[in-house]
Amino acid sequence: MSLTSIFLLLYFSLFTFLTTHSKPHLPSPYLSPTTIFPNYQNMLKSFKIFIYNPNTPFTFNSPSQSLFYTTLTLQDSAFVTQDAEQAHLFFVPFPSDLSTRSIARLIRGLRNDLPYWNRTLGADHFYLSCAGIGYESDRNLVELKKNSVQISCFPTPAGKFIPHKDISLPPLASSHAPTNKTTRFLGYARFNWLKESTLVNELSSDPEFLIESEPSDLNSYAERIASSKFCLFEYGGGDVSGIGEALRFGCVPAVVTDRPIQDLPFSDVLRWQEIAVFVERRGVGELKRVLARTCGDRHEKMKGLGVTASRHFVWNETPQPLDSFHTLMYQLWLRRHTIRYVRRESA
Repeated sequence: MSLTSIFLLLYFSLFTFLTTHSKPHLPSPYLSPTTIFPNYQNMLKSFKIFIYNPNTPFTFNSPSQSLFYTTLTLQDSAFVTQDAEQAHLFFVPFPSDLSTRSIARLIRGLRNDLPYWNRTLGADHFYLSCAGIGYESDRNLVELKKNSVQISCFPTPAGKFIPHKDISLPPLASSHAPTNKTTRFLGYARFNWLKESTLVNELSSDPEFLIESEPSDLNSYAERIASSKFCLFEYGGGDVSGIGEALRFGCVPAVVTDRPIQDLPFSDVLRWQEIAVFVERRGVGELKRVLARTCGDRHEKMKGLGVTASRHFVWNETPQPLDSFHTLMYQLWLRRHTIRYVRRESA
């Protein structure tokens, strides 16, 4: 056994012990705290993906998409197999700007030329699409949309994400760490994080909140986040790309929304209710009441769990254990058990 394997074995054994022997009053950020690390270890040893060769080389527009694709397709990737019969899942790569007609033609080619798509009607296949694919009438697109796992960017446009099947990519986060962690504000937000002008105007005049435009340097941005108890985001129009950084710097995300959020990153891994606050869109009064109820011991627990969970939001050019790339792979691993449909004739 190599030194790396020994290290990983000890690493996950320690985390499994800490998770399963934690005190009852200390909640876990994980939905399945007793099984995530053993399952993750099995994924590292066993998971195999077959990648269809794209017709022409291409790049992705989204940085997180590009990093995921580049990492997965590395020449020495342990996840990739050239033997399709060994594969748990099949990856269908295509560029972000490919038309729906061209995507349909691509899927039709897979169905007609190779046996793998027809075995499950695409249920053991996945693809990357930052904006997501909508519902279309073409049979090939219907099977892709309804059966295959879509990996899209967070947040995904309304109507283009199927919960429990699809996965969302966490955005790239800053690597700058704050030096001053003194809490000065109840809440912090950048103007583009909030879309509702009334909310922005009222919070801007409240001394308990700091609402500002994009800071001139990343160091001051990290300091602002770390000096606030809550970081405010508005789902459905506002920019929520800073949610991973908020977790990392100990600023509990407070997400204003008018509907349930179904495309949160790692939603079948993390217990989001333990690391973030979700506030119904009812104005500043409701927001401040919810934040006030969450202060004290409750806030400290959420802050600590959020920092623990933030490791999953870190992207690395060379992937590290439990980072964004590996957690996305783990979510795909959880979806490897697919229904074997009865094969139908190709159209």
